[in-house]
Amino acid sequence: MIKILIVDDEKPICDLIDLNLSSAGYQCSTALDGLEALDKIENETYDLILLDIMLPGADGYDIMEYIRPLGIPVIFITAKHEVKDRVKGLKLGADDYLVKPFDVVELVARVEAVLRRYNKTEQKLKAGDVTVDMEAHRVTKAGRPVTLTNKEFGLLVLFIRNKNVALFRETLYEKVWEEEYYGDSRTLDLHVQRLRKKLGWEHSLVAVYKVGYRLEVSE
Repeated sequence: MIKILIVDDEKPICDLIDLNLSSAGYQCSTALDGLEALDKIENETYDLILLDIMLPGADGYDIMEYIRPLGIPVIFITAKHEVKDRVKGLKLGADDYLVKPFDVVELVARVEAVLRRYNKTEQKLKAGDVTVDMEAHRVTKAGRPVTLTNKEFGLLVLFIRNKNVALFRETLYEKVWEEEYYGDSRTLDLHVQRLRKKLGWEHSLVAVYKVGYRLEVSE
């Protein structure tokens, strides 16, 4: 399983990131200050580090200097939004830079993008008895193959990677169709209905009023 270290001195933010990345199938650890982060990096092996800049003990830039020789990908997550801060982080070797406040769906997407770059992506996703083989582009339910269109497959991956999170129609459409959403949800709704029927998720893939959809899974 992919292991991710979340370093942020705000516990609610750590907990939020942990919840969403754990739901997406990642194994997460947290550190609330720079020195704790350095201890964990020294004693554990991580596939990705999410790193705040303004930390007690040792700041994110200092930690980045320590991480760089280890070859661990890093995404800076910080309230420092000025271009000079972003440039400094990237020049130090960070793979991406996300400014607070951020959308958790965007966070998961950026994590996936960085892990793909390092060939560290999970090859299989699961939700209940549904398994998605990302490499083979194959879906099974209770071991039986399920035939999906490319758009249905894309929606399924988004829902599984964001289990129990309400996803906006706009987010779903723009991620899967890769074009701007203009408010007409008929195409999206039709694909969601077909996905529900094919997977038997009539009670699991629920509509969220004035938002979009949420995959409800207890795991």
